[in-house]
Amino acid sequence: MFPSPSTPTPLKTEVAAGEVLRERHQRPASVLYLDSGRVLLGVREDGQLRHQLGAVQGPCWLDAAPALLGQACMVDMVADTRVQLRRMPLEAFRNGFEALPSPARALVVDMARGYCQQTELAVSRLAQDAEARCAQWLLRHAQHDDSGALRVTLHQRKRLIAAQLGIAPETLSRVLWHLRDHGLIAGTGSVLSLLQPGALQMVAGGG
Repeated sequence: MFPSPSTPTPLKTEVAAGEVLRERHQRPASVLYLDSGRVLLGVREDGQLRHQLGAVQGPCWLDAAPALLGQACMVDMVADTRVQLRRMPLEAFRNGFEALPSPARALVVDMARGYCQQTELAVSRLAQDAEARCAQWLLRHAQHDDSGALRVTLHQRKRLIAAQLGIAPETLSRVLWHLRDHGLIAGTGSVLSLLQPGALQMVAGGG
């Protein structure tokens, strides 16, 4: 969004590959400028970057858009190679932005909003994909009870089921809560009733 930092910044910091530079929902007090190296953007689950949304190569700003809009980070950022970066204090970053001509500020804000909206949409689609996988799993393991209704008995712990689906346990819990809230399933123990198999099939087909 900007050229290399024009105000004095700390010396370059070298970070090894695999290190987490930013976490989703984090509100840091600084803005990262990537001098060199490659950084992966995505969503981490169980300590791993399971969903990659993109990659950036330095030199570039990493989290300037959300910092400019006062938003939390929308994605996890993980060093794919050894990287060199600088951290500019948030206040200094905003002061530098305010020093830009008014038309330039307006353009940059529009670009930042567009970037954040696109990123939020991409992350939300990942959540939809998780719902689809969970719905597919439920339908695949469903059996008719004596009354003819469909039920799923959870013979494994949710942690193991989540691992099979390639999602975090908390993601599985969140998806199941969402399906209950919409009346597609019922039950909170080891037995889940599929109240609307047709609607659940639509969710499964959305993946």
